[in-house]
Amino acid sequence: MVAANIQDRDGAKRSLLWTRLDHPGVQRIWADQGFAGRLVEWSSTILGRELEIVRKAPGQRGFQVQPKRWAVERTFSWLTAHRCLAHDYETSPARSETMIRWAMIGIMVRRLTRGAPARRSPRGPLTRVTQ
Repeated sequence: MVAANIQDRDGAKRSLLWTRLDHPGVQRIWADQGFAGRLVEWSSTILGRELEIVRKAPGQRGFQVQPKRWAVERTFSWLTAHRCLAHDYETSPARSETMIRWAMIGIMVRRLTRGAPARRSPRGPLTRVTQ
């Protein structure tokens, strides 16, 4: 995490460096179009990692789900389902990171103990409740 007054591309260098140091097995990183440019070359030459920019399909108009980006957005959705992460109450980036780790541990533990794949309940017809 970086301060709000730092441009995303500049702040990404720090995050990419820590990813390289903490997780040496990560070889490919996905990023949106806002990170295109010199950051891709920097990641390749300095870190030895491929920074892949996820782009819209040529000629795309309007909203369309992008498969790789959807994985990130889905994860954010899982995290914000946790009450402590619904808003950024923390003053320390380290504390925010800890809260995210706790939330992901909880998600993984629920999945491991569930025993069966998750299933959505079938949608029934909408009924009006009168009081």
